[in-house]
Amino acid sequence: MKKLDLTIHGGRVVTDSSDCRADIGIAAGKIAAIEDKLERGDRAIDAHGKLVLPGGIDSHCHVEQLSGMGILCADDWYSATVSAAHGGTTTIIPFAAQHRGQSVAEVAHAYAELAKAKSILDYSYHLIISDPTPRALNEELPELIRSGITSFKVYMTYEKLKLDDAQLLDVFAVAAREGALPMVHAENNDVITWITRHLLAAGHTAPKYHAVCHDPAAENEATNRAISLAGLLDTPVLIVHVSTKGAAQAIHAARTLGAPVFGETCPHYVLLTADNLDLPGVEGAKYCCSPPPRDPESQQAIWEALSIQSLSVVSSDHAPYRYDESGKLPYGDKTSFKQIANGLPGLELRMPLLFSEGVLKGKISLEQFVALTSTNHARLYGLHPRKGTLAVGADADIAIWDPDRKLTVRAAELHDKVGYSPYEGMQLTGWPVTVISRGEVIVEDGETRAKAGRGQFIARGVPEPLRNARPIRAGAGFLRKLFASSVSN
Repeated sequence: MKKLDLTIHGGRVVTDSSDCRADIGIAAGKIAAIEDKLERGDRAIDAHGKLVLPGGIDSHCHVEQLSGMGILCADDWYSATVSAAHGGTTTIIPFAAQHRGQSVAEVAHAYAELAKAKSILDYSYHLIISDPTPRALNEELPELIRSGITSFKVYMTYEKLKLDDAQLLDVFAVAAREGALPMVHAENNDVITWITRHLLAAGHTAPKYHAVCHDPAAENEATNRAISLAGLLDTPVLIVHVSTKGAAQAIHAARTLGAPVFGETCPHYVLLTADNLDLPGVEGAKYCCSPPPRDPESQQAIWEALSIQSLSVVSSDHAPYRYDESGKLPYGDKTSFKQIANGLPGLELRMPLLFSEGVLKGKISLEQFVALTSTNHARLYGLHPRKGTLAVGADADIAIWDPDRKLTVRAAELHDKVGYSPYEGMQLTGWPVTVISRGEVIVEDGETRAKAGRGQFIARGVPEPLRNARPIRAGAGFLRKLFASSVSN
């Protein structure tokens, strides 16, 4: 056996499909051995009484990104990746956001340079497509996909970002042809706009009305429509931040029929409700995100969808805006619900929240926890088997957890730059105490032991849903060919 740089001894090693006591040996940044007993390496970590898990992958977070409202995230690539690492995450995939009139390629290049200089974690990024011009569809997107950016996000709401149905089909067709996974923010913009107009006309401006205008019907309808449009071309599709029972059921129904439809949710949809927005003054702005938190029935439906694997991944959707005029409240205490920057912080707490509230309360198993926070992300986004698992040959991305550690959430003790947490004061059990990225200990004893720029860009392969896709709908193949021939004209 080759010389081991680092060994981990006596821990409970858990993947999405196994749970055993074993030692892990690491050499040159890779897992070199998993055996009952290994000789000590140059450095050895005692993991008796601890859980040894794959490092988390957060495939939906917003980092150093300008929003459609023109507001810059509070976290840059350094603070975001430090925060993620302290919560057990070792790889992140945020968004290079194209705004209308911009070149997708130029946006991607500029974003990559920011990450290269600052990230302490390995990373990739998705593209946000808001302006699907012929050049973007025919030249830029195919080139970026072939360079390893094999996923992109589209919106069905937000005036400055949303695509109409024909534009969605254009993007889905490129994804099907080139081997990429489209991610969809599914909310019906007309429903939201219509309710908003009537709320404002009646003088209802408080943050709690954000949840009213983003009615579940808007998410349910758009989810069904996105699934139908993707089905026209047999394009695999992922619906992001699912919050309603109706959306979860639509995804489950499509999957039952064999369609390559996947769903993502976030901790705030199983832990918060619309009541959190109903606070004095504009305090409820801290809980405004889109879609908004729902109700206890919706929470239960999302937990059930996770337990039966109708929803495949749990991401943070970390959208870090400070609770001041630079972020959430552009007009101070006069800010209406329509003007509040949408999004919640959550990179660092994503995995501890799901462990404490999901695993320890019996709502999901430990293996499901690994799948939902790491392995399924790697499979969906073309990172597996390099990332997302504990196996010989995989990158040594490992989080060692103390399953009994108790703590109280305090924003002042987190590592992001947001300044508040929607989970302030919550009691959690279980926390990662040592985090390893490509064989290097980057978090230990609560301290960051990694420098800005040590992270590596990971060129992603074809997502597994596309590698494993089989025809579902008669005629889809003809439509794909028709599109392929027409875009070259």
